[in-house]
Amino acid sequence: MDNADAIRGELDRSSKTAVYIQLREILRSHVVTELSPGAALPSERELSLRFGVARMTVRQAIDALVAEGVLDRIVGLGTFVSRPKLDLQMKLTSYSEEMQRRGMVPDARVLSFEQIGASAYLARELQVDEGTPVVRFRRLLLADKEPMSVDENYIVAHRVPGILDGPPPTSLYQVLSEKYGLVMEWGEDTIEATAASPSTARLLNVEMGSPLLKIQRHAYVSKSMVDYSVSYYRADRYKLWVPLQRPGVRAPRSYSTKRFSG
Repeated sequence: MDNADAIRGELDRSSKTAVYIQLREILRSHVVTELSPGAALPSERELSLRFGVARMTVRQAIDALVAEGVLDRIVGLGTFVSRPKLDLQMKLTSYSEEMQRRGMVPDARVLSFEQIGASAYLARELQVDEGTPVVRFRRLLLADKEPMSVDENYIVAHRVPGILDGPPPTSLYQVLSEKYGLVMEWGEDTIEATAASPSTARLLNVEMGSPLLKIQRHAYVSKSMVDYSVSYYRADRYKLWVPLQRPGVRAPRSYSTKRFSG
C-alpha cells in the first residue's frame, strides 16, 4: 500500500476552495504521477492523519474520484487506482485482433470442448429439441496474462461433424468459416449486468458478486441460427461503446461495427 506521508501537497486553509476539493486534486495528482493502475491508496484513517482533516472530508474527496473513474473502491479491501477500461465495441473483429490492435498480448485457456445434450434452456436458445447433441466450447480469455472474460459457445453438433476429433480451435469462427462454410452474417446481442458466481469469480480473479457484463449472442448464417454464446466480461476492465443513429439516416462507414467474437 502507498504511504500517506509520500503524498506531496498541502491544504490551504485560507483558500475559498473547499478543503475536500483541494484534497481531491492533491490525490488526483498523486495518482497520475506516482501510482500505477491497481495500486492501493492509503486508508481513510491514514489520509485523515496526514492532512489533518476529518475522515468524512477524506471520503468526500475519494468519492469524487471514484465517481470520475480515477479510483475504484472495493468493499473490505480498500481503494485502488482504476485500471483503464477497454471499449467493448460491437464490431467485426476477433478477440485476438482487437487485443493486438490495443498493443496487448491475447491468450485463451480452454475450459471445456465437448458434446452435451441440449438442456431445456439451450434447446430454447438454439431452437432445437431438448436433448439434441450440442458442442460446448468454453474458454477463459486473457490479455497480457490477465483474465478478461469467460466465453461459452454452443453449436448444434450435426452442423460441425468431426470438430471434436481435433484440438480446440484457436478461433472458433475461423474454423466454422474455413472448414464448414459457416460464415456468420448477422447476430443479435442481449446485454445485461450480472454478479459473478463463485466459479466465474475464481476464473476472472474478482470477488464473488463483483459486477460483470453478460452478453448473450445469437449468430446466424442467412436465417439459420448457428451459434449461441454467453460471455461474462469484467466490468472493471470494459465499458460498452454503442454507436447510435437516427432512423432513416445512413450511418458513416466507420460505424459499421457489429462484432462477432470467436
